Amino acid sequence: QVQLVESGGGLVQAGGSLRLSCAASGSIFSINAMGWYRQAPGKQRELVAAITSGGSTNYADSVKGRFTISRDNAKNTVYLQMNSLKPEDTAVYYCNAGVVKRNPVGYLSVWGQGTLVTVSS
Repeated sequence: QVQLVESGGGLVQAGGSLRLSCAASGSIFSINAMGWYRQAPGKQRELVAAITSGGSTNYADSVKGRFTISRDNAKNTVYLQMNSLKPEDTAVYYCNAGVVKRNPVGYLSVWGQGTLVTVSS
């Protein structure tokens, strides 16, 4: 069993900051890429930021310069630092990881349950 648990969402005013965390646990051998996605009501889920096991990153154009993704491989945790938040950033944010699992061995794409970020004007 492998699970991802997100935390750090909440209500913030425009221009404020939040830091999201996502911790992976369970029968994990290794984790490849990790990423953050978001989904607003009535819209498709979209990639916000991703990071490889080696630390290479990419971002959606809408968040470049404002958001920073990072990871702590020893803790199997990925973070999303969100600065200069805008109302259009309001969404449920989901963590995703590509996991090499053990006992039994396999490869899985695992999703967290999401954490709500609300940015007010």
